[in-house]
Amino acid sequence: MLDLGPATREVTHLLDGVRDDQLSDPTPCADTSVAALLDHLLGLSLAFIWAATKSTPADTSAAPGPGRATAEHLDPEWRTVLPRRLAELAEVWQVPQAWQGTAEAGGVTMPAEQLGVVALDEVVLHGWDLARATGQPFTCDPASTAAVLEFTRAAADVAEADRPPGLFGPAVDVPPNAPPLDRALGFAGRDPGWTPA
Repeated sequence: MLDLGPATREVTHLLDGVRDDQLSDPTPCADTSVAALLDHLLGLSLAFIWAATKSTPADTSAAPGPGRATAEHLDPEWRTVLPRRLAELAEVWQVPQAWQGTAEAGGVTMPAEQLGVVALDEVVLHGWDLARATGQPFTCDPASTAAVLEFTRAAADVAEADRPPGLFGPAVDVPPNAPPLDRALGFAGRDPGWTPA
């Protein structure tokens, strides 16, 4: 079991620093604005809450999964909804049963213990995306960093054609002696030095 609490709290902390005039700004995610990224965080949080509780409803149209987020869909109450959803995400993955059996999120079914790592990876990477896009510092706890680095390194070793669609872009070269989070970002197709144009 991994603790998603430090990562979700870091993203929640970042939300206070997002200005309304930044919602249309670009992020390290290609063709994704800050508003679309926030919508993605809302959707993925709900999807991974359902995965942890094994309670995905039949109608998932109310919340977009990965790859379906848009700026236009962003809940106008995101400043209050997203912190609650992130807190719930961390809470449900504290339950041992969340890590047992199989689970589904975003149309992908896999062992729950692997899906929990995917959930953490999503929160960390998109938290970093949000921090970069809005000019804020990003801190990732050592345990989360290590788990995300292991996950992204393994994903980078899989041929691009065999990866789930849209998982990561092509790996970015990062020096082997770079900080662990920078190396994780590189394996996930992100440039650790990215800044808004």
